[in-house]
Amino acid sequence: MKNKFGLVLGLVLLAGSVNAAFAPFQVQDIRLEGVQRVEAGVVFRNFPIASGDMVNEGNLAEATKQLFKSGYFEDISIAREDGYLILTVKERPSISLIKLAGNKVIKKEDLLKGLSQSGLREGDVFKRSALDQIEQDLLRLYVGQGRYGAAISTSVEPLSGNRVALNIDIKEGSIASIQHINIIGNSTYSDEELKKLFSLKLPSFWSFYTKDDRYAREKLSADLERLRSHYMDRGYVNFAIDSTQVSITPDKKNVFITVNIHEGEQYTIRDVDVSGDLVIAEEALKGAISVKQGDVFSRKAMIDAQDAMSKMLGDKGYMFANINPAPSVHEEDKSVSLKFFVDPGKQTYVRRINVRGNSRTADDVVRREMQQMEAAIVSTSNIEKTKQKLDRTGYFRSVNLETSRVAGTDDQVDLNYTVEEQQSGQFTASVGFSQNDGIILDLGVQQDNFFGSGKKVGFNLTNSSTAKEASFNYLDPYFTVDGVSRGFDVFYRKSDFEEDDVSSYSLDEYGGGVTFGYPIDDFQRLSFSLGIETIEVNTNDEVPVDEIQSFIDTEGNEYLNLKGTLAWSNNHLNRLLFPSSGYSHQASLEVSVPGSDLSYYKALYQAKYYKPFVDDSGWILGLKGRLGYAQSYGDNTYPFFKHFFAGGLRTVRGYSNNSLGPRDSNDDPFGGNMMVVGGAELIFPLPFIENQSSWRSLFFVDAGNVFTTECLSSTSAASLCSEGVEFEELRYSAGMGISWLSPLGPLSFSIAQPLNEKATDETEIFQFSLGQSF
Repeated sequence: MKNKFGLVLGLVLLAGSVNAAFAPFQVQDIRLEGVQRVEAGVVFRNFPIASGDMVNEGNLAEATKQLFKSGYFEDISIAREDGYLILTVKERPSISLIKLAGNKVIKKEDLLKGLSQSGLREGDVFKRSALDQIEQDLLRLYVGQGRYGAAISTSVEPLSGNRVALNIDIKEGSIASIQHINIIGNSTYSDEELKKLFSLKLPSFWSFYTKDDRYAREKLSADLERLRSHYMDRGYVNFAIDSTQVSITPDKKNVFITVNIHEGEQYTIRDVDVSGDLVIAEEALKGAISVKQGDVFSRKAMIDAQDAMSKMLGDKGYMFANINPAPSVHEEDKSVSLKFFVDPGKQTYVRRINVRGNSRTADDVVRREMQQMEAAIVSTSNIEKTKQKLDRTGYFRSVNLETSRVAGTDDQVDLNYTVEEQQSGQFTASVGFSQNDGIILDLGVQQDNFFGSGKKVGFNLTNSSTAKEASFNYLDPYFTVDGVSRGFDVFYRKSDFEEDDVSSYSLDEYGGGVTFGYPIDDFQRLSFSLGIETIEVNTNDEVPVDEIQSFIDTEGNEYLNLKGTLAWSNNHLNRLLFPSSGYSHQASLEVSVPGSDLSYYKALYQAKYYKPFVDDSGWILGLKGRLGYAQSYGDNTYPFFKHFFAGGLRTVRGYSNNSLGPRDSNDDPFGGNMMVVGGAELIFPLPFIENQSSWRSLFFVDAGNVFTTECLSSTSAASLCSEGVEFEELRYSAGMGISWLSPLGPLSFSIAQPLNEKATDETEIFQFSLGQSF
């Protein structure tokens, strides 16, 4: 006897009814039919009936519903044969191919990834509901970009073998541009003042690049919050945005924005108080609050005070302290009582510090920069200082910190530093050509993180028309555990300045030195070095008699020079390479030791400053300056081969290398004992490059020159020389530069236009360098 019944998907199935009733029975076994791609285990996991179960009409219908909800089948039927349950299924078709057409703004790979996350992926079971949802999601995505004319159409193409191909045709449309922004209800601030707060703008000449005239819902939300903050930070406690209307023209190409606001009145601070569990003295906490009685109320100042007190508590180990500001508004006198409730929580300890990502750099090289110690009380300042110090090493492209609570405790955390290593040196082995040096044979290595040890090691062999050099240098920045550094260098150098378009002489030099550095604090450092060098000046028939020959006649042409150098640095830059914020100062004084064949001192000061225009925008203002002064002491003459030079990528771009300043009687650049160089840079992100960490692009204005304090009495030389700093003689240039941290080291290019060159100046529009970054 065979009793058979079917469950029809649809209203009959949803009602839980069957087409044939039967008496309850015990299932001896289940036989599965119709399965092709879906594994049997998947069916039985979703069908809650097994051998040995007693079943009836109701629980069979419920089990079939549950199996259908799995989404793998479009039809299910059940039959009974004696004690056997026969389960027959018809699988949904599988997706064999997804065809996308019309998408240009969003990449195909990104769309396929989004489809996969929504349940549409080649090889998966096809679900009509998922396709319908995708149409709506894609449409919302394009509308969110301001493409109101976007349209999505889909079709399903049947294929053999119970497979389908999905055709998704996208009409992206154009982004609607903003034609009008209207603010209603403002009286304190003009429309122009308030519209400057908006990132959304009316179309302008630069809109093709900035795209700020293209409407986006997210941008409008950010602009409204910026508008709210503008009023709340200026005491308008009751400010409100009553409504916002966004109107679209019938052709869906233009957008009109109207914002209705209520300004209210301006409120001042009546009093400021701190209460709660004050584990830090009340006066110390109040010292972190910048606002005081009588000031205009500012939400920003209130949040800044909250952050300052949280940081103060964090430095004492209360890492998860809660500071809750509670402003009380007094309508009678338009004032606000500002009270901060302090809940410090438990004092927190660091259980473990984990470092990840340092595949080349030794673990101890990273950990020696740690200011926060394991098993110690947490200090948020020390944690942040550690990140800053790791950034300033120059070994890492990025340093990220994650703080995680230790499971099962409420007073311990783990610190997880994740670093991304970058090229921290350069290798050169080439036969090339340089603008300044002609044909170059070069073999060299300069590694600031030698084999991951944190030590700086370099050697160089160079042979060109202007220079022949062999040198070796070594520096251990942690010669002692407290940060005392030690280094030494040796060198041999033969320089032909005539070939470098400078005055007609050459130098043979060799020597070496040793350097020690001492940290003053986390930012400042002193260094002392002592070196010895032998110098031989060689001339030819065209040597300038008044400038060089007269010096040789008086001082000779061979010198043994013992020199000492004292240097100080104060570095607050956030990164060693491509800094984006902070400042640095460097000053050095080089003095020949009495008893040497030369008697001179040479002072140099350098400063840099970087300030982001908007956080994370990539637009940064950079300023830099360099001042130098050198002179002889005693009755000796200052050695001309120790002069400062200007011109080129390092000083004033757009002018030939070392070409600026006083000239000798042969009209060749001669350098000077004073230098004034400065510049301003507008750093911007390169378009079409996702990872900006290896690139720096900028517009710049450079200014500078070198000068002398004493011109020779010769008539011919004096006519080419002026004494002292003459600011009208500064040379200016403007242009654009790009630096790339290539696998071989920094590679820099600049295109510059001199702005006030004179007939005697030597200019170069295009300049490049390997081993130097902007």
